[in-house]
Amino acid sequence: MNETNATMEAVLNCGDLDSGQLAALLQHYGLYLVHIAPANAIPGSYWGDREAGLIGDRLFVRADTPVHSALHEACHYICMDAERRTRLHTDAGGEVIEENGVCYLQILLADELPEVGRVRMCADMDAWGYTFRLGSARAWFERDAEDARCWLRHNGLIDHAQRPRWRLRQA
Repeated sequence: MNETNATMEAVLNCGDLDSGQLAALLQHYGLYLVHIAPANAIPGSYWGDREAGLIGDRLFVRADTPVHSALHEACHYICMDAERRTRLHTDAGGEVIEENGVCYLQILLADELPEVGRVRMCADMDAWGYTFRLGSARAWFERDAEDARCWLRHNGLIDHAQRPRWRLRQA
């Protein structure tokens, strides 16, 4: 993604968080957080630069990796089926409805991190350039994401109260 310096400074980065909390959140899903030294390339990063990377059950981040990127890639891992997880390396793949589920779940999981929350996650997604029909991540999440909620419930990833069920998609 093409980012400006203002955008880079505006979003919350992994180095701004208590990394133990992010690691603990990911462990609910059997996903391991791996910190990469500054200026080193991030293994498994689809977009390159500062974006999080996925290889198998490892989520790679640097201190300058945006939290939204880390949660987005983690949610790809959670939302993909078990067969795709076995061969996961860099490109999570998936269909549009799964991508919608990923975005919705990343906003829900942001509430599990005291330093983040859904309002901040939505603002960071907007600042980074995620695009939604209603013009913002928050508007989409609150008023236009019924398909994502249904998909997540159907796949056992959230309950009817929109809370994470702390399990991976299987089928």
